[in-house]
Amino acid sequence: MSEFSHRLSLDQIRDGDRIDIVADDTERAGIARRLRLLSLERMEAHAALSRDGQTITATGRLKAVLEQACVATGEPVAQHVDEAFDLKFVPQPAVGAVEEEVELDEGELDTIFHDGMAIDLGGAISDTLALALDPYPRSAGAEAALKEAGVLSEEDAGPFAALAALKAKMDKLP
Repeated sequence: MSEFSHRLSLDQIRDGDRIDIVADDTERAGIARRLRLLSLERMEAHAALSRDGQTITATGRLKAVLEQACVATGEPVAQHVDEAFDLKFVPQPAVGAVEEEVELDEGELDTIFHDGMAIDLGGAISDTLALALDPYPRSAGAEAALKEAGVLSEEDAGPFAALAALKAKMDKLP
């Protein structure tokens, strides 16, 4: 079960429903722990639901204010997330059904299975936040810390840097 579980019973969902959910202190703390955030000050989502039989679509926007640790220094890096989402909840395939390879197109990448009784909109939204995070947050001092540790920048390690170094060596030859 998700730390931000907001289960909506399928028999209560109507086409065109609108829902706003806001993470409370306990939920934000749980999400921050799971996502290894330094803090999660605010997280809220607004969604419009549409229904086609057992398929539920939630289209909306996720907003969050958080701090991540810089990958080089560990210093806090403030982040503001404002992410649109389009989630599709479909029934879990029957157990024992023949497994065949399924290819998803771009419009089906946010497909989530449900148990036929309810959808967990909150859990899907916290997963959307996880995907929206900067995987390599950097503070203002990150470049200097990386250089001090001997990590080369892209300019220093790229193919053109190697060519420039070779040219410099060639220019020194008599």
